[in-house]
Amino acid sequence: MAVITISRQFGAGGKTLGQMIAKKLNYNFINDDIIQMVAEKAKVSTDWVESIEKEAGGKLQKFMSTIVARNFVERILGGDKGFIDEEVYVKVLNDVITQIAQEDNVVIIGRGGQYILRDHPDAFHVLLIAQEPDRIKFMETHYNLSNQEAAKIVKEYGRRRAILYRKFKKEDYDNPELYHVVLNMSKLDMEKASDFVYRMVADLVCTLAE
Repeated sequence: MAVITISRQFGAGGKTLGQMIAKKLNYNFINDDIIQMVAEKAKVSTDWVESIEKEAGGKLQKFMSTIVARNFVERILGGDKGFIDEEVYVKVLNDVITQIAQEDNVVIIGRGGQYILRDHPDAFHVLLIAQEPDRIKFMETHYNLSNQEAAKIVKEYGRRRAILYRKFKKEDYDNPELYHVVLNMSKLDMEKASDFVYRMVADLVCTLAE
């Protein structure tokens, strides 16, 4: 019984590795499902949650964060409709990921799981890193992209990752001290990496059960 969080530099293969580990352990794999869960809890659309995840600090976001905006939304949509800004997003995300972790036997991709579950006794935190050319190559190979397209996506999603963690007021997300293990995917293939994490988590579960 464990919870695995996987953080990654974009293009290092976090989603692919997470799916492989979840299959080997027969765990639930949680990735974009979190967007739907946050939207339902905040009573807003998934589009609104996705926009919060992608951007921060813009003029529209600052406007929507005011009390005036909140009151405006309630007048237009009714009091039973929800509202979300960066502050609400972080709070609801904390609640959702904490609730997911209570189920155990889950692999959670990104979204600050290493911070939210830092004190969870059964959580196992993994960070994937890789050289930028290797991350670009991974995106080319696994998503049928041109080199130019892959390079653009790696850069853009790296920016979004930094934005997301700024919402947590965190900038140390690549600090190895936050994790049980850091895997350099420039030096490991997916099968070896997934086997390594599988064995470590299996050993951890056995230790906790003793």
